[in-house]
Amino acid sequence: MSQEKVDKYKKEKANRQKIMKKERIIHRLEMTGIALVCVLAIGWVGYSIYDTAASKVNDAIVVDNNAVDNYISSLSQS
Repeated sequence: MSQEKVDKYKKEKANRQKIMKKERIIHRLEMTGIALVCVLAIGWVGYSIYDTAASKVNDAIVVDNNAVDNYISSLSQS
């Protein structure tokens, strides 16, 4: 090994704990970001489904009973 490689190895070995700590922090931040994006995507899909279902339930149905009432009243008069 050249002297440069040896010096680089010694420097990395001396700072290995700091490097590993930094890598762990970066890994945790990445996993937290991924989890946050997944939670937001699932929440958005769930809200969209709920909103679509809720808008369909609120539709009112109007029934005209005049024809039935007229028929029953005509039977009563007979």
